[in-house]
Amino acid sequence: MAHDSRTITAPPSRPSEQQPSPPTGTGPVIGRALQILGAFSADHAHLSLSDLARRAGLPVSTVHRMLGELLAWGALERDAQGRYRVGLRLWEVGSLAPRSQGIRERALPHLHDLSSLTRENVQLAVRDGSEVVFVERIGADGAVPTLTRVGGRLAITATGAGLVLLAHAPARVQDEALARPVRRHTPFTLTDDVQLRRVLAQIRVCGYAVSDRQLSADTLSVAAPVTGTDGEVEAAVSVVVRHGTTRVGPLADLVRSAGRAISRAVHASAL
Repeated sequence: MAHDSRTITAPPSRPSEQQPSPPTGTGPVIGRALQILGAFSADHAHLSLSDLARRAGLPVSTVHRMLGELLAWGALERDAQGRYRVGLRLWEVGSLAPRSQGIRERALPHLHDLSSLTRENVQLAVRDGSEVVFVERIGADGAVPTLTRVGGRLAITATGAGLVLLAHAPARVQDEALARPVRRHTPFTLTDDVQLRRVLAQIRVCGYAVSDRQLSADTLSVAAPVTGTDGEVEAAVSVVVRHGTTRVGPLADLVRSAGRAISRAVHASAL
């Protein structure tokens, strides 16, 4: 996405939303700054000062004092309506995260190949605690819409990629994930921990996972593991198709082949 380098001048604002100044005084400044940044989400990408304070759980005066530094550094930007959004500088720093950067670069050619073969949405994901984070997504014309986006997080049990990552996670992580209440996205979402444990065991045996209408009522995803140089599963590659349009077996063969190819690329880069 092209970055507009023009300076955007905010319209006249109410006294409570005047141009913020740099914070002063002492205290857990970094913690509060992270609370402010954490207030943004895919559904709340543009926030006013009052909305930002409410979602961050901080006083308006505190947020107002800190916005000056965040704007000056580039962590936040202000749009033409005077609302705040995540800045390009923050995205630039985030893109350097090694857990996503290295695997993503090695995986991209194989993700494109898989997308060309299937003409479906292809994704690459890593695990962060009990959530799955998507670090790459390649869309295809006419493919079924998905709820995933690059940088987006989802519950680890609701997607094929998440199930693969959980199946190969340490027992402690599995116990913690399955002990939490599982949100029921559709009537087909697996919520029973005993049933989920059986699914995880089956994934370890067959080498791929299937999430059938668990996240949305019209999608099916098939995922396979990607291993790092130490042989541990570091990521998962998945394809999302419209439910009922594709046989799982041939699709699983393609996804597993892509997972092995990405793993070989990762291993070769370490030599």
